[in-house]
Amino acid sequence: MTVTLKDVALRAGVSRSAVSRTFTEGASVSAKTRAKVEKAAIELKYSPNALASSLTTGRTKMIGLVSNNFHNPLFLEVFDLFTRGLQERGLRPLLVNLSAETDPANSVRMLRQYSVDGVIVASSTLPPSFAEAFRDVGIPVVHSFGRYTSSPQVHVVGIDNIACGRMAAQRLIATGSRRVAFLGGPENATSTQDRERGFLEAMASHTDIAVSVSYASAYSFDAGRTEMARLLESSPAEAYFCGDDVLSIGALSAIADAGLRVPDDIGVIGLNDMAMARWENINLTTIRQPIAEIIGASVDLVVGTIDQPERHPETRLFPCRIVERGTLRPFP
Repeated sequence: MTVTLKDVALRAGVSRSAVSRTFTEGASVSAKTRAKVEKAAIELKYSPNALASSLTTGRTKMIGLVSNNFHNPLFLEVFDLFTRGLQERGLRPLLVNLSAETDPANSVRMLRQYSVDGVIVASSTLPPSFAEAFRDVGIPVVHSFGRYTSSPQVHVVGIDNIACGRMAAQRLIATGSRRVAFLGGPENATSTQDRERGFLEAMASHTDIAVSVSYASAYSFDAGRTEMARLLESSPAEAYFCGDDVLSIGALSAIADAGLRVPDDIGVIGLNDMAMARWENINLTTIRQPIAEIIGASVDLVVGTIDQPERHPETRLFPCRIVERGTLRPFP
């Protein structure tokens, strides 16, 4: 039989409200009563009912975790870090799959029904307006991997994708390649737009280098492989900034199938430094995005905003760096 709050109250010789206050964060209860209740709870192996507790506190301790790219293996790492980070704070993640979803109305409706205390939008492709829809209905929200702005309407945590595009361009210039290219994810994704912008800005002063741009249909292995196979049918570039590790790995597969060698025939640099990038058979040169730091800051911000709803929105950017491996020619 399930042990109830009433059972603990009888064993401890106190009222049910005293047991409830003992297990309610911030509630007033004497040290003597708390000790009696905790002793009885241990003896009976009682666990407080989180849902019942939420009726008293007004907080469910549930955090909506919203994402729209479950085809990218990077998000296994992201979800692992997010769920552990939230659970360590005594919070419960509620995962929402938004694949192919661009209208926030359904997500807002669902998460309001669950009375979540806050929301983390974990996406580098959704526009700022998506996270702002949660703010507009009074739900504390953080946009992780969101688009940088100096005057954010919600908390944004991530990287400067424009700077990463410049970084990739400078690294390709250093290979001595005369034909370079940007192979991005979906053209309407904010991360694709910003990485392309930085890449083209850095290449603008190098008029002796031919530059081309193309897009994959998604941030996925299959999309990267398909787009690179298409490019190889004509006159491919000597080196590509693929804009994402999973696109890069798909591109490497297509290059190998065409009988070409990396980096001798074609060079590739990605972005993220996901776990697969370090595998010996991939050995991808990439730009490292500090995933763990971004997620830690996102959890801190959503917790802080729940406690202080009037907190002013801020942007937290984390620096990236190139990780040299084997898919680009070394520096001269």
